[in-house]
Amino acid sequence: MISRVQLAACLVVFAGSTCVHAQKQQVIGAPPEASNMKLVGTNDLQARSAYQPTIHHQGDRWIAYIGHHGGTDAMPSPINPMTGQAEPNGTSIVDVTDPAHPKYLRHLPGQEGKYESGGAQMVRVCDGKSLPKGDPNAVYMLRTFGSEAHEIWNVADPGNPVLVTRIAGLKDTHKNWWECDTGIAYLVSGAPDWRTRRMTQVYDLSDPAHPQKIRDFGLPGQEPGATGPVPTELHGPISTGPAGNRVFFGYGTNKGGILQIVDREKLLSGPKEPTPDNLRYPEIARLPMSAFNGAHTTFPMLDMPVAEFAEDKDGKTRDIVMIVDEAILNECGEARQMVWFADVTTETRPMMISSYTVPEASGQFCQRGGRFGSHSSNESMAPVYYKKMAFIAFFNAGVRALDIRDPYHPREVGYFIPSITSATDKRCIPIEGGERCKVAIQTNNVETDDRGYIYIVDRANTGLHILELTGPARAVAGLPKN
Repeated sequence: MISRVQLAACLVVFAGSTCVHAQKQQVIGAPPEASNMKLVGTNDLQARSAYQPTIHHQGDRWIAYIGHHGGTDAMPSPINPMTGQAEPNGTSIVDVTDPAHPKYLRHLPGQEGKYESGGAQMVRVCDGKSLPKGDPNAVYMLRTFGSEAHEIWNVADPGNPVLVTRIAGLKDTHKNWWECDTGIAYLVSGAPDWRTRRMTQVYDLSDPAHPQKIRDFGLPGQEPGATGPVPTELHGPISTGPAGNRVFFGYGTNKGGILQIVDREKLLSGPKEPTPDNLRYPEIARLPMSAFNGAHTTFPMLDMPVAEFAEDKDGKTRDIVMIVDEAILNECGEARQMVWFADVTTETRPMMISSYTVPEASGQFCQRGGRFGSHSSNESMAPVYYKKMAFIAFFNAGVRALDIRDPYHPREVGYFIPSITSATDKRCIPIEGGERCKVAIQTNNVETDDRGYIYIVDRANTGLHILELTGPARAVAGLPKN
């Protein structure tokens, strides 16, 4: 007789497959595992594999815009219960004004396709009144469309989006950054004539209805017509805008990573032709990483006060970049992907100062199934958490809350691992004679809002979880006791 736990964990895929379960596999309906974090509300997101959540304050409402991967072999186009139609995964729009009762407003279909080849993974949002040439009555959502385009939608009425424009003819679009105060966008793209899967196309989207391309950008050797080895591909940039005048680019998702520090003004106004010299012109420095590790997210925390150094003559504040790798393979089939902290105070000589990982033995995570390792961090720079706490998505180890006030000694102060549900998808690895499949949480991306809520979404179809800190973790952020 197969037990309820085994039934939840085991999936026979085809004749000859092996059915196993992890020793600490959660039972469907069992309580989540948590410390100093608690669940406030959930939404199943129509059981679609989720990537980027962006939380936007719209008038008196808070709206979550959530990008999705493509469908799966078993379910390439899930049914949207609001329409009764099968729809390719795209963008979920959810009202989270009351985080205990999130309300699903609209699913906006993306590109047909499965896994990385479809959906609409990335989403950013800017108010029209913030953009220099935007319609002040509009709210603009920038999203990828599968792997082939970037789109801008007016979501002033979030339940009824209207397409504004599309930048098409691309491949492998991914994790963008958009400056709402200037309109400058750093679009991760695969331009057809470039030698790499992903590079940067810089656009002026200050008037979203009329995009103006500024330039293409990448590492020398990636440009059209180059010869020799091709440097590792881009994953994504984060800009500090005109005030900070820096853009931090992360290359190499899970191996051969590079943190590139770029002068924003030189990038925008320098020579545009993608020659090796022109591509080097705005670069200030690079920090090469190990062959084992990449740079999925490069999150800047500049002019950061460090209490330990408060009495020192020099260096009381430091410029820090948090670098998060992405685990790619299931069941620890690669080197551990982690969180790294780089001191870039002396920009031309950046150096690693610390790292963080979830101890594997704390949950036997290599045996749980699916990916174990870091993936992404929250990217909000709202004062509630900025330079105090970071939230790291760690796949089957859930989300981890880090005290980063001393970036030389980051410290975990809380975590939350959601329960699996009937919608949670299997994750398989090849074994002799077939596959071994397990069902596991895959906390994929994380974001916060100005109110202090934490939003995590799941790669394995388990939906959205809205969290808040409890106990000592709240004190780290300076939040009142709850």
